[in-house]
Amino acid sequence: MSRTQSKPGLGVMGLSALGIVFGDIGTSPLYTFKTILNMTGNMPAPDVILGILSLILWTLVIVTSVKYVGFAMRVDNDGEGGVLALMSLLAVKKHRRPTIVAIGLFGAALIYGDGAITPAISVLSALEGLNIATPSLSPYVLPTAVAILVALFAIQPLGTERIGKAFGPIMAVWFFSIAILGLWGISRHPAVLVALNPIYGIRFLFSNGFTSFLVLGGVFLCVTGAEALYADMGHFGPRPIRLSWSAIVLPSLALNYAGQAAIVLGGASTTDNIFYQLCPGPILIPFIVLATIATIIASQSIITGAFSMTRQAIQLGWLPRVRIAQTSAEGYGQIYVGIINWLLMIATVSLTLFFGKSDNLAAAYGIAVSLTMLMTSALLFIAMREIWGWSLLAGGAVAGAFLCIDTSFFVANLTKIADGGYVPLLLASLIYGIMWVWHTGSTAVVQTLSERGIPVRKFLESVVSRKIPRVPGTAVFLTRTLSETPPVMVWHVLRNRALHENLVALTVVSESVPWIENSGRLSLTEIEPNFWRATARYGFMERPDIPAVLGRALEQGCPVQADDVVYYVGHETILGREDGRGLPLWLVAVFAWMERNSVHVTDFFRLPSDGVVEIGRQIAI
Repeated sequence: MSRTQSKPGLGVMGLSALGIVFGDIGTSPLYTFKTILNMTGNMPAPDVILGILSLILWTLVIVTSVKYVGFAMRVDNDGEGGVLALMSLLAVKKHRRPTIVAIGLFGAALIYGDGAITPAISVLSALEGLNIATPSLSPYVLPTAVAILVALFAIQPLGTERIGKAFGPIMAVWFFSIAILGLWGISRHPAVLVALNPIYGIRFLFSNGFTSFLVLGGVFLCVTGAEALYADMGHFGPRPIRLSWSAIVLPSLALNYAGQAAIVLGGASTTDNIFYQLCPGPILIPFIVLATIATIIASQSIITGAFSMTRQAIQLGWLPRVRIAQTSAEGYGQIYVGIINWLLMIATVSLTLFFGKSDNLAAAYGIAVSLTMLMTSALLFIAMREIWGWSLLAGGAVAGAFLCIDTSFFVANLTKIADGGYVPLLLASLIYGIMWVWHTGSTAVVQTLSERGIPVRKFLESVVSRKIPRVPGTAVFLTRTLSETPPVMVWHVLRNRALHENLVALTVVSESVPWIENSGRLSLTEIEPNFWRATARYGFMERPDIPAVLGRALEQGCPVQADDVVYYVGHETILGREDGRGLPLWLVAVFAWMERNSVHVTDFFRLPSDGVVEIGRQIAI
């Protein structure tokens, strides 16, 4: 779809960003402070409380405001952000470097891993307010959370265009509400504001031994949604996100965390959810409803992000083709990927039932995102050197500071592995393995086909010498080969002993940029009389539409009539090579299974079902 549509004003875009970008980080006060205090004991001393608050506030500033809003969002791949866009910019667009590709892909896989936990911990932590408001409802918290999560995933095929318009205003109400509650808490113990001094956080880190180090794993929960700011940059642009973060989100989060710390300093119990203790009794139930809605919005953002990242990975050639449905004609980000939706639902509901409480989920949460942030910092250093032209000293100083902070958080989170942190790491490793197998197998297929290639001139000479009849019309052969005769064309002539008058060998190329201008979409060259070599180029944020792009062929002198075109595609059966020089048999078997179950090229390229001829062939890799 084209991105040339006009965008609304900065204020409207900033409000919309509240509902899409900040759901995860905006609902983190529900569980972050409570989780950290659970690590320090039931009766934390005032210097411990102030130290924890100082660490939270300065983590929000350094990691989110400085690293992501200040630096990362200045590095974009034609407007798109996120670890995959950054990887394609540095490793594919600039140079083909396998190490950077591996870093970017594993970072993306890690986001899938923690993405399964985010809806579970968010919805559970919101509903656990019922334990305070109405203790008799406590047994129903877990079943209600499961029901909400199942319903959330079940409505995804309908799209979120209508309800999505309400996300921004609802989250605006949420941030305003938690800010007011924070101010109310601060008014009860104003001395808590001294925690703005970073000395309190530093003193806590260096005066409480191993406990301080463990606490960093909990502090990190306050910025688990920071990666979304960067990943969603392409939807809104950097200015609306910066505006919303600086004017609304950061102040609201800081006030609420300070309010929670203030009531604990004032003697509030740390055994119950501290967030809900800020809320006056008469409005507690309505506030629980608002919190639940906010966590549903946060979960929706994670699901939508998983859909978008899947499309990027498919277009870049790292995941098999899956069915992608466009749920809105107005927004290119409004898509639905069924298999990802249902797999995420199974993983999320299973984690909810397995861990049972948000406290238990918090023990497993954060390790994958902390590793993703560490990888982003490493890629930022390369961007500083190669894109911005910074010196080694300047880039090393800035990126080194980020790497030290991210490494500290990651190492602290490693202590969570035994308590469930292995779950997102296993999920990420599985997804990364799928990516690696698919890319390795696809590369081997292209290499095998190129080895069998027949020069176009030699092929056409054989057609003439064998007196193969040429029938009226145009045949378009989809092929991976960029110079030789398409194997499907060779097989077609061999079996059917006829060939169309006009021939087009079409190769679809996915570029490492998110969007391709329409003027550069199609390139056509007549390499032999009535034999055209065509290349259709798409960005990793676009969905190919071959009939639409071939409609431009007439403009470049190729006689392609939409109602007189037959498309020829290959149906590949993958086999292992018998000479011992091929891929391992287990890898061949897995890739062959993925190939059989991927979406057919007819659907993926939007070819007309009544105008396609499918030709089967065996390929040994």
